Amino acid sequence: MKVLLDTHSLIWFFSGHPNLSNRGRQIMDDVNHQKLISLASVWEMGIKQSKGKLSLSLPLEDYINDKIKLEDFDLLPIKLNHLALISTLPFHHNDPFDRLLIAQGITENIPILSRDIVI
Repeated sequence: MKVLLDTHSLIWFFSGHPNLSNRGRQIMDDVNHQKLISLASVWEMGIKQSKGKLSLSLPLEDYINDKIKLEDFDLLPIKLNHLALISTLPFHHNDPFDRLLIAQGITENIPILSRDIVI
């Protein structure tokens, strides 16, 4: 099974944060699942880091590259068809990063692992 990670799920998993549900942790620990990190999440993490809301042990690029290599995650690029779908989505969610994740999930037919019930 493929799963697209919401930014908070990704951060919580990598930091061992207790807010990540047991089911979420099981999904991410399972080597049979393809875990995808959207470039939108990396972008969001960079913004959080620049605002002082996120502290990482390494520069962002190194941090993500290490997680991809060591934790068996893959990057999901942002494609034009993902961006095109955003304009057709209803405004149940105003966060631009979440809207992009939703568009990627729909376009690629991948469930999103998120605590956000609107997603």
